[in-house]
Amino acid sequence: MDSGLHILIADNDDDLRRILVEQLQINDEFIVSETAEGGEAIKYAGKQYFDAIVLNLDLPDIDGREVCRLMRKNGVKSPIIMISDGDNDMDTILGLESGANDYVAKPFRIRVLLARLRAQIRQHEQSEYAVFRIGQYSFRPGAKLLLDNETNKTVSLTDKETAIIKFLYFSNGKVVSREVLLDEVWGYKAGMATHTLETHVYRLRQKIERNPSKSALLVTEQNGYRLVL
Repeated sequence: MDSGLHILIADNDDDLRRILVEQLQINDEFIVSETAEGGEAIKYAGKQYFDAIVLNLDLPDIDGREVCRLMRKNGVKSPIIMISDGDNDMDTILGLESGANDYVAKPFRIRVLLARLRAQIRQHEQSEYAVFRIGQYSFRPGAKLLLDNETNKTVSLTDKETAIIKFLYFSNGKVVSREVLLDEVWGYKAGMATHTLETHVYRLRQKIERNPSKSALLVTEQNGYRLVL
């Protein structure tokens, strides 16, 4: 499964859209879908989760603000950054009131847009609506569940199980010592003798691993654990 952040770009400016796609795909950080029409953007956002959406105000078929409003009405919670040729307060106000998280006026530096895009994604990751990809799962910490994208079945998680997965996820595949996990999830001081963590990891593996005896997602390392992303 793709592990990059999924971005939707809806812009009828072919040259700008091409540049944005190229810049976003320079490394494996982003996976990009693109369209020149608002109606198609609404369909995309209704079928797939995007970590962020870049939306042009001046789309040929539907006004970008209406696209944004309809996306929000349809339950899309992802950050939306609106871009426009206009640079006035009213455009900004109307764009934000339609449900956009940020507004960028042309001309702009690509680096500035990317920085604001990353900032919106980081902020969204702390919200209850965030969705993260882990193996075959979509992880929704706000709802305390994992959705198996292969079987479409959901796995309910406890508060502690959610906290364990979330902390390991933000460790970006690095090994996290049991002492650090105990401190972050339970607030225990390092060195405290307890099998609490091991018990939770065992139960978690029973829920999420295809073969719990041979963990492929939640892996034990020397003195710690890591999550295979």
